[in-house]
Amino acid sequence: MSGLSWVPQACTLPTEERPLRLAEWDALFSEWLTSVSRPQPLRLRLDLAGGEGVADRVRDLVERESSCCSFFTFTTTPTEDLVRLDVVVDRAHEGVLDALVLRTAAAAEDRWSARRRARRGRG
Repeated sequence: MSGLSWVPQACTLPTEERPLRLAEWDALFSEWLTSVSRPQPLRLRLDLAGGEGVADRVRDLVERESSCCSFFTFTTTPTEDLVRLDVVVDRAHEGVLDALVLRTAAAAEDRWSARRRARRGRG
């Protein structure tokens, strides 16, 4: 998912800003993502570890993403231990949600691989 060909034309974010926004999402996922689920075909659920400023960071990204990609519906639910982010799209944008699933899975794998390497380095 290194290219941006999956970004739909409905996205109004200027093309030159898209890699930067994507990098923000990838960083958020690789730093804080703890689980990914797809409870429904058009709904993605992301749980991020709670921490100082995480909920604010998620809300900021969601707000900016909503302004350029109106096909997303985001619901952010912070608790003491995590920030749950539900992402919903309409049927026409299911492919965008599929691409987002792949990006989150790659970020999660990077995070978990780094943790495994760190544990091996300690022993």
